[in-house]
Amino acid sequence: MNLVTTLNEKRKEKQLKYEKSVLREISLKTLKERVTQFFGSSDLTSSLILQTGIEEACYDVAIEAYLLGAHFSRFGYYGESVESVKNRCRKEEKHLIDTLYNFLLYWGKGMEGVYSESLYYLCEQYIDSWWMEGFRKGERRHKLRLH
Repeated sequence: MNLVTTLNEKRKEKQLKYEKSVLREISLKTLKERVTQFFGSSDLTSSLILQTGIEEACYDVAIEAYLLGAHFSRFGYYGESVESVKNRCRKEEKHLIDTLYNFLLYWGKGMEGVYSESLYYLCEQYIDSWWMEGFRKGERRHKLRLH
């Protein structure tokens, strides 16, 4: 008997393989440093980051943003500007920003509510930095034909 595979299964398999190879370039140390850089230095989030669950949630969202940037980097490789590529995935990026923002608001128990606009901008900058890093690494992988 022959095994019949569908196109969707092949796509998922290829995507997982690519994501695994891209994720090898991130270290836990880098994740930890970036969380400290963005949220540890701020008065409104420094007490929050001391909790390990919140730090791990920041890692999860950072990895998703990194993979999103790496996934869309092929458009940059083929000549599109970074701004137009960002417009392609604006909805997904906004979802990641909102997810992190709402998570921090929920676990902050109202303390951050007063500074909610600046907290949102912190989340936006954090996601953007990870997206750009994933985009750059993905673009480099395309140039080196490692995709």
